[in-house]
Amino acid sequence: MTIAIFGNTLRSETIREVKHIIEFLQLRGVDIALSQELRNEVFSREFPAVEDYIAQTGEAIDFALSVGGDGTFLTTASLVGHLDIPILGINCGHLGYLAEVQTNDIDAVLDQLITNNYTIEQRRMLEVSCQQDGKIASPYALNEIAVLKSGLSSMIAVDVTLNGEFLHNYKADGLLVATPTGSTAYNLSVGGPLLDPHVNAIILTPVATHSLNIRPLVVLDDSKIDIKISSRNGNFMLSVDGRSQVLNHDIQLHVERSQRTIKLVRIQGQNFMQSLKDKLYWGK
Repeated sequence: MTIAIFGNTLRSETIREVKHIIEFLQLRGVDIALSQELRNEVFSREFPAVEDYIAQTGEAIDFALSVGGDGTFLTTASLVGHLDIPILGINCGHLGYLAEVQTNDIDAVLDQLITNNYTIEQRRMLEVSCQQDGKIASPYALNEIAVLKSGLSSMIAVDVTLNGEFLHNYKADGLLVATPTGSTAYNLSVGGPLLDPHVNAIILTPVATHSLNIRPLVVLDDSKIDIKISSRNGNFMLSVDGRSQVLNHDIQLHVERSQRTIKLVRIQGQNFMQSLKDKLYWGK
């Protein structure tokens, strides 16, 4: 078995947990590969990088461990999701909806992983494109695709067409197009609805809308969403799971469900509703 480890090198707690995980896995004869960042900045090339391991051995990585918060999980997903590697999130941050495993449970959870006592969940993704090839640096989102005003500019106008039919002109600081998995992320912080991650839906949630009668909207996940932005400074920000770039407002976007999915490892006893209750202190 080979396990790849990813983590935020800026957090001492993360580095401490990564070292513990490496020691634990080595004692059980598990091969280890590291993210390029961990390998270069912390472990002095003691272990192979994930890409080098695959290229040199021709073998697949069995699991990826994301050690940090949900941001680290999203980074891990962007790096290995296309390789179809299941990801297990270990939480060293604050709220962790994707990184569910707590640090005091690491040993027990890793034992369950090694003994095949787990399930795999497929999480849907979104894909954003435009009419100009190569303009979008990072097109795949597990949580959300956000169009936002850039810098200190005034609000933007966002024309949304749904399945070829004009829906609305949102005047706001921005608009989120979120997955059910992303309903607990940026979407939640701006008043969007919570959805079970297995619901076949897409959420449209405005950010600081100028109109009181505009509310979030849940649509089927086979919907085709076209977006056109107008802003006073001629630019807008596109954020895909937090990876941002500034684009000219002449660029029109198309968002739809991606053919890609992310495999998420579920350990026995973990479920979305329990996580929701724990994080939001429901039933306390």
